Amino acid sequence: MSWCEKGNILIVGSGIVGRSWAMVAVSAGYRVVLYDTVHQQVTNTIQIIRQQLNELEGSGNLRGTLKVEEQMLLISACSDLAQGVEGAILIQECVPENLELKRKVFQELDDLMNDDVILSSSTSCLLPSKLFSGLKHVKQCIVSHPVNPTYYIPLVELVPHPETNPAVLERTYKLMKDIGQTPVKLMKEIDGFVLNRIQYAIIGESWRLVKDGVLSPEDVDLVMSAGLGMRYAFMGPFETIHLNAQGLKNYCERYETGMKRTLSSFGPVPEFSGEVMETINQSMSEKTPSDSESLEARRQWRDLRLAALAKMKSDSK
Repeated sequence: MSWCEKGNILIVGSGIVGRSWAMVAVSAGYRVVLYDTVHQQVTNTIQIIRQQLNELEGSGNLRGTLKVEEQMLLISACSDLAQGVEGAILIQECVPENLELKRKVFQELDDLMNDDVILSSSTSCLLPSKLFSGLKHVKQCIVSHPVNPTYYIPLVELVPHPETNPAVLERTYKLMKDIGQTPVKLMKEIDGFVLNRIQYAIIGESWRLVKDGVLSPEDVDLVMSAGLGMRYAFMGPFETIHLNAQGLKNYCERYETGMKRTLSSFGPVPEFSGEVMETINQSMSEKTPSDSESLEARRQWRDLRLAALAKMKSDSK
């Protein structure tokens, strides 16, 4: 299949998430139609995409085999939703994280779409049963939750509605693989999906360690960046313990008592406010002030580090 024959992806919403999906999709040769209710927003987004792709090419981090201009030729703006739906193999919704707004968008798309297109949401926490129930095309609906920044972190959580056709899950999985992402298939919906459930467990215990005076916020972050994060950049928790003993079964036999004792000592869910929040916020703000300019500069630093890591991981394969 040549790069110009892969099909159209309609992206509804041209903010940061929509922009990220567009950049990933065109890097793999898919045509992208960007739709937004404010046409100037789409125009601005396309300009930002061109700028970012040029920067990526200059730094050697451009994804795919196509040059910037070839990728840009695959992106078009659209102010007519019905026109955008026409010929799409995937509709990726990227509007703000508001249930009523998303349901309104899905109901409009439900009246326009055919029986073949995949209707996908980028939501990070709203359950498919809340988003899609009552739609005529509910069997074609799925959540495809990306990770920020999507261009460097390839994970996509695929979360089906209870009525989603299994074939739609498989088609979405294959499509995500084809655009260069790393999808995981949830067999059923669960609050917070999986990435955030694991992330919140880490945040919760990290918060308790600061609250209980065990570690400073800076040192908690070092435990991750200089410790666990070094492992987790290449393998997950199960493979980690599998390699840290004579296999996973041996690890559980050796450390079961300690794991249970430690886990039972965890405290209640933190409030994420008050004195502890002020302490952690002060620590983070000393490292990176909370003004827009400082945060954006640190995000750019993060993205460069992630780009280097992604390249190293790709080369190591």
